[in-house]
Amino acid sequence: MSAELTPRTVAPHKERLLWLVAIAFFLQSLDATILNIALPAMAHSLGQSPLKMQSVIVAYSLTTAMLIPASGWIADRFGTRRVFMWAIALFVLGSVLCALSPSLGFLIAARVVQGVGGAMMLPVGRLAVLRSHPKGDFIRAMSFIAIPGQIGPLLGPTLGGWLVEVATWNWIFWINVPVGLFGVWAARRWMPETTWSVPRKFDGLGYALLSFGMVAISVALDGMSGMGLGMALVVVLMVFGLASLASYWMHAMRVPEPLFPPMLFRVRSLRVGLLGNLFARFGTGAAPFLIPLLLQVGLGMAPMNAGMMMLATVLGSMLVKRFAVQTVQYFGYRRVLQVNSVMVALMLASFAWASASQPPWLLLLQLFVFGGFNSMQFSAMNSVTLKDLDGEFASSGNSLLSMVQMLAMGIGVALAGALLSGYADRWITDPDKSLRAIHATFLTVALMTLAATLVFSQLDKDEPVKPAPDGGDA
Repeated sequence: MSAELTPRTVAPHKERLLWLVAIAFFLQSLDATILNIALPAMAHSLGQSPLKMQSVIVAYSLTTAMLIPASGWIADRFGTRRVFMWAIALFVLGSVLCALSPSLGFLIAARVVQGVGGAMMLPVGRLAVLRSHPKGDFIRAMSFIAIPGQIGPLLGPTLGGWLVEVATWNWIFWINVPVGLFGVWAARRWMPETTWSVPRKFDGLGYALLSFGMVAISVALDGMSGMGLGMALVVVLMVFGLASLASYWMHAMRVPEPLFPPMLFRVRSLRVGLLGNLFARFGTGAAPFLIPLLLQVGLGMAPMNAGMMMLATVLGSMLVKRFAVQTVQYFGYRRVLQVNSVMVALMLASFAWASASQPPWLLLLQLFVFGGFNSMQFSAMNSVTLKDLDGEFASSGNSLLSMVQMLAMGIGVALAGALLSGYADRWITDPDKSLRAIHATFLTVALMTLAATLVFSQLDKDEPVKPAPDGGDA
């Protein structure tokens, strides 16, 4: 018997459904950008070094990366509306726990709860839109949903800086509560309930191998920054993590329905795009964590002023998005990604010379230009990864890309934390050790970003191309 999609209710409120999913997208993008600017204040309140707060970000991104591969199956098994409502509820619960956190350990655990909800919100919401809109309307619908995702980063840094100054860092989490509660109510009213009459089989063993591998490697990298793990345990976790990922690959080649079919990797653009995403985001994924530290800890800016400075990055990103497609059409993917990877690395390296004595306009220009090149990188990378996928591979490829994005961002932040800790220990007697450690870390992640240039050189020869719909800056 073939599995058929069986709608339990008709979806009469398509436009309201779009607004609902857009709210979820806004909630996630706001939370990510508002948190980064508040990390120094959170560190001070919890009695921690601001250079060792990366676990707060890694916990969320790693949890999200773990659950993304299972999100589609969970929605098929339990229904899109039910899962979407629980996802928002868990995100709100995690936000409340974050706001009440008395210690760093409690905060990290609360971010895991928040990540469980976040991992389901957008994929399941996107799935509901896909199933309620004709294929010809899907791109328009997703473009509408993406707009609030751009407003979140525009509002987040300034709002976060303002809340830290006029209230406390706890309020960056409390503001999620009313928006989330409205989302739960709206989902109950407007989201259609769909399930598979015969749920497809879930590759539980493959999922366990893949998840353990990601967690072990990420925790090992985070442990290198002084999370309390001994070096022996770090090495053991790294070895078992790599072994688990290798075992998943062998497992996927012999089971009929793996999480990600090995046939996917026969698509050259997907292989290169995924590896390029991974290496490029080791550097760019660390930037949202490092730049607020540079502004507040290194240059001594107030949270509100730092948030205003961060707006330059968002504005540069939004401006470049307007002509990213035309640029790729004219020059081709390979040339754009090779040159742009070098430019992103150079802009990251330029922050290693930022100082309190330089004119503010110069720092604003650096942030603006970095935001532009970063946006071009994300748009081209996401597009080249998915452009040659169709049919049965489109959904799996999209989920795999989302997982790699979140995993790479978590690893990038974990590596940046380990580098900060190592450089700070090297200059422990230097009164400016924090600024020197931040500068050295920017130089190191810039070098790491250059590795992506080698990967993108494996793309096919440049020719006029039409990019697939932009996957966003996730």
